[in-house]
Amino acid sequence: MSDLYDEQPFYSELNMPLLGDDFPELHVQTTHGPMNIPADLEGSWFVLFSHPADFTPVCTTEFLGFQERMADFEKLGCKLIGMSIDQIFSHIKWIEWIKDNMNIEITFPIVAANDKIAMQLGMLHPGKGSNTVRAVFIGDPKGKVRLILYYPQEIGRNIDEVVRAVKALQIADNKKVAIPANWPTNSLLKDQVIIPPANNIEDAKKRTGMKNCYDWWFCYKPLEE
Repeated sequence: MSDLYDEQPFYSELNMPLLGDDFPELHVQTTHGPMNIPADLEGSWFVLFSHPADFTPVCTTEFLGFQERMADFEKLGCKLIGMSIDQIFSHIKWIEWIKDNMNIEITFPIVAANDKIAMQLGMLHPGKGSNTVRAVFIGDPKGKVRLILYYPQEIGRNIDEVVRAVKALQIADNKKVAIPANWPTNSLLKDQVIIPPANNIEDAKKRTGMKNCYDWWFCYKPLEE
């Protein structure tokens, strides 16, 4: 492994954050002015998502999709920030084009990143060319990285899944529960949530045979209980 890193300096510069890490400190220019991320977002959930380039079809559909779900993100107390390595003037011209041609105003800031920032966030994947991939970072009010998604350039993101993930993370934190697959439409549990497994023999015995338990390690309950 070390030989590979020695032979390919690119990888030694790639230092993407991991789940649970502090989000890297970024001092950036955006379409809304200078920002310090995550400091300026302290106390708020946030979604920072990168796109390969302005004035491209898939990215345009994604920006429309994020903007159309803005009310859902706001209801969750979650801020949106877009990002690509295009310059500010390109971002401004693109969002003007979207408003003029799609009749939708993009209200969230767009970061003008550079290669250094792209490397910090693991947005440049050599096997996918020189453009950034579609990265999604969900951060919590303490600036911790809570979820990371990467999509290739040729596939647009599912915005509903990003909304679902923010909501699920908040519920998991507030209710101290786990969230099943495809929640809230899980084929087995519907919109119910999973209770953490018993962590000692006594509690495991109590849960055996209980209502809403398939076994002592697999119990669930309605969200509002």
